[in-house]
Amino acid sequence: MNDDDQPAPIVRFERVSKKFGTTPVLREVTLDLMPGMLAGLVGVNGAGKTTMIKCLLDFCSFESGRIELLGLPHSQPQSRQQLAFLPERFVPPHFLTGRQFIKAMAGIAAHPYDEELVLGTFGDLDLSSDVLDRPVRTLSKGMTQKLGLAACLLSKRRFFVLDEPMSGLDPKGRVRVKHKLKQLKQNGNTLLMTSHSLADIEEICDHMLVLHNGQIAFAGAPAEFRSRFGASNLEQAFLSCIESSHG
Repeated sequence: MNDDDQPAPIVRFERVSKKFGTTPVLREVTLDLMPGMLAGLVGVNGAGKTTMIKCLLDFCSFESGRIELLGLPHSQPQSRQQLAFLPERFVPPHFLTGRQFIKAMAGIAAHPYDEELVLGTFGDLDLSSDVLDRPVRTLSKGMTQKLGLAACLLSKRRFFVLDEPMSGLDPKGRVRVKHKLKQLKQNGNTLLMTSHSLADIEEICDHMLVLHNGQIAFAGAPAEFRSRFGASNLEQAFLSCIESSHG
């Protein structure tokens, strides 16, 4: 198969470098995310995972390199028309009810509000229907997270960027969300998620990226990651990876 037969990547980073002041955060990061991938982005605290996502979404500038999203420069608004994003610290407008928030997000996504579909999505995420009538300021962290994820799912986008999507969820909620993410992949969507849980990455992701010292220290399948470092699980492989790339 020649290059012309290969599908175009959903996301492409080419030698992207970012500094905060004089401190390098990203160092010539290069990667491709292909259609249909469920990719997990991992790294130690402060590795630059959220900064990398902010660069992708054009929330911050970077010093050098290039990012393409759906074949377009990432700075063009059209590149994000098929993208849904859930930040790690998701805080919806406190004065809205759950229904008002979901209706507002449906309007942004240019979809009609369909309460039956909303309730079905809430059920998939183990989110109570009474959230629709409650002010979002009264919701727990886990309920708020699931509300944001529901809005992403209801947007019917092709590409999902989820920063710690299972943060604050109880075990039942984590199971439901992981099942839903696997369903999205099976339906042909592309997902990029960060996670502090390597067990979650191993369970649901078919591709993983390890960001360390501002560089991609590994990109490939979780099984390949274990094999490369002669480890029986991702935790052991991760420790070996970051120790071998120290400095």
